[in-house]
Amino acid sequence: MIKITFPDGGVREYAEGTTPLQIAESLSQRLAQEVIVATVNGETWDIQKPIKEDASIKLLKWDDNEGKRTFWHTSSHLMAEALQELYPGIKFGIGPSIENGFYYDVDSPTPITEADLPKIEEKMRQLAANKSPLVRREIPKAEALETFTKKGDQYKCELIRDLEDGTITFYTNGSFTDLCRGPHLPNTSPIKAIKLMSVAGAYWRGDEKNKMLTRIYGITFPKKSMLDEYLAMLEEAKKRDHRKLGKELELFAFSQRVGQGLPLWLPKGAALRERLEQFLRAVQKDYGYEQVITPHIGMKDLYVTSGHYAKYGKDSFQPIHTPIEGEEYLLKPMNCPHHCEIYRTKPRSYKDLPIRFAEFGTVYRYEQSGELHGLTRVRGFTQDDAHMFVRPDQLLDEFKKVIDIVLYIFKTLNFDNFDAQISLRDPNNKDKYIGSDENWEKAENAIMQATKEKGLNAVVEYGEAAFYGPKLDFMVRDAIGRKWQLGTIQVDYNLPERFDLTYTGADDKQHRPIMIHRAPFGSMERFVAVLLEHTAGKFPLWLAPDQVVVMPISEKFNEYAQEVVKYLNSRDIRANIDDRNEKIGRKIRDNELKRIPFLLIVGEKEQESGEVSVRVQGEGDKGTMSKEAFADMIKTLIEKEINKAKEIR
Repeated sequence: MIKITFPDGGVREYAEGTTPLQIAESLSQRLAQEVIVATVNGETWDIQKPIKEDASIKLLKWDDNEGKRTFWHTSSHLMAEALQELYPGIKFGIGPSIENGFYYDVDSPTPITEADLPKIEEKMRQLAANKSPLVRREIPKAEALETFTKKGDQYKCELIRDLEDGTITFYTNGSFTDLCRGPHLPNTSPIKAIKLMSVAGAYWRGDEKNKMLTRIYGITFPKKSMLDEYLAMLEEAKKRDHRKLGKELELFAFSQRVGQGLPLWLPKGAALRERLEQFLRAVQKDYGYEQVITPHIGMKDLYVTSGHYAKYGKDSFQPIHTPIEGEEYLLKPMNCPHHCEIYRTKPRSYKDLPIRFAEFGTVYRYEQSGELHGLTRVRGFTQDDAHMFVRPDQLLDEFKKVIDIVLYIFKTLNFDNFDAQISLRDPNNKDKYIGSDENWEKAENAIMQATKEKGLNAVVEYGEAAFYGPKLDFMVRDAIGRKWQLGTIQVDYNLPERFDLTYTGADDKQHRPIMIHRAPFGSMERFVAVLLEHTAGKFPLWLAPDQVVVMPISEKFNEYAQEVVKYLNSRDIRANIDDRNEKIGRKIRDNELKRIPFLLIVGEKEQESGEVSVRVQGEGDKGTMSKEAFADMIKTLIEKEINKAKEIR
C-alpha cells in the first residue's frame, strides 16, 4: 500500500500502482469525469500513469491552468493527426499549448491557407469522435532517432539529437505519433468544440536563418457554449484593442523611422502617464520610498556581475563599443544593478534599513519583431521599479507592505478580479537560476508566508520564477475576462551577494541585506494598454486625458466657448474646445467616440445666461447650469473618486 496526501492535508492509502484517475473514481464519479491531469509531488502526470510510492497529489480540472494546458496540448496532437491525413508528406516542428489554445509549426508540401481551416476543423471533429487513446511509450534515444530518420522528418530528428541520452517519450493518438514529454488527456473524446483561428509564418526554432514554417493557431473547449463565449469575447476585444483606442484618443503612436517597438507618447498620452506616475509617487512617499535616477546605459561588466548578461545577453541589444578598445556598454535591460550600486555608495548600518529606492526607469530589450504588440510588448519601456534592502527580521513585514500597495492600486483603478501566483523555480531544472538552494528555500518560504498572512488565495506555479529569485505575480482579469500579468514582487538573496552588499549589524559585524524587487504597474506601457482595454477608453474622471470638451453651436459663439474653457482650466479642470466648422450633431458624435466624460454645448441661450448645456458620456443631456456650478460639480466628483481611493487605502 502507498499513502496519498491530498491538498487539504488528508491522507488515504491505496494499492501500489493506483493511477490518479482511479483515485478520482474513489472520491467521486463526477470528479473522475472532470479530472484532466494530476500533479504528483509537484510534477504533472497523465491521469492513467501508475503511482508506485507515497506521494502528494492534486487532481486538476478544466478550470485549473494546468488542466487547460493539457487539454490544449492534446488538441495540438489532434490537429497534427488531421493534418497528417489531409496533407501526405507533411512534416512537424513543435506544437505546444499557449495562453489561449495551441499551435503547431508544420512544413507542408501543399501550402496551407486560412481558407483550408474549416476542412481541417471538420477532420479534427471526426478524429476526436473516435475517442483515440493517447498512448505513452518510452524508447531509447537511438531508436527514437531511427524512427524519425526513416520518416525523413529532419525537424524531429534535430529535436531528438538535442536531448540527453536515455529514454525518449512518445505519444500516439490514432495514426499520429509525436515526440512529447506530455502529459495528455486519456483520449480525444473530451474535445468537443474546435476553432482554428489563423495561419502565420514562423522560422524553425525562431531563427530567421532557418526555413519558414507554417504555424496554425487553434483553440478548443469541452463545450460548444464555452467556444461561443470565447468568440464573443474576441469580438468585444477588437472594440477594446488598445492600439485602436490609443490612436482614436491620441495617446501614443509608432514610427518606422524611430524603430519597431519604440512607442512615441503624444501629449495626451504623456499627460495620462504623468498622472499615473504622480499617483504612485504619492503612495510611495507615504511608505518611505526615496526617488533615484539612473542612466539608460551601463558598462557590460555591470550586467555580467548581476547575471543579466549571461541569461539575457543573446536577447538584448548588442553592446555599444566606445573609442576605447575593449570598452563596452549595454542599453539598460534592468534597473536593479544600478540600484545595487547606489546602495554601495556609502557604508550602511542596520539602523538605516530598510532602504527603499524607487525609479520610473526606462529599460531596453530586443524583443523579436514577430512578438511585438502595441504597448503590451515593446523594446523600450518604463518600469515603476523599486528595490528595498532589508534585514532578515524586516523581510516579512516589508513584503506585506508591498502587497498592500499593489492591492490599493488595483482597487483604486477598479481591477477587482485578480489572482495571486507564487512563481517558484523549476525543481527539476535548477541550472536556469543563480544562487544556493538554501537562499532559494528561504526566499520561497518568505513569499508563501507573507501571502498566507495577507489572506491571498495564491496558486503555486513551478518554473515561473525570475532567474535570481522567486516572486509573487498578480494576474488581473479585465472587464471581459482576459488575464494579464501586472504587478510583481520578488525576494532576492542573490544580487546582494553578487554585488557584495553589506551593512553593519548591532554586533558590529558585516551582514548581507536581502533585496525585494517590486513593480506594481509592471511597466507604464503595458499598464496603460491593459487599463485602456479594461475601461474601453472610459477612464476614471481624475485620470481622463480630457475631462471636458466645449462645443460652440457655430463660430459666433467661439469666444464664449473659449471663455468657458479658460475658466475651467483655471479650476484645474482639463477642458478643450471643439471649434471646428461642423454641425453640432457631428461634434457630439466625434467627442463621444473620444470617450470624453463631459460635453458642454454653448449657443446664444447659454451665452446670454452665462450657462452651459451639459451632456454626460453615454447618458445624454443633463440640462443647463452655470459654468461655476458645473466646475463645482466636476471638482466634487473628482474629490469623491480620490476620497474613495483614500478609504480603500
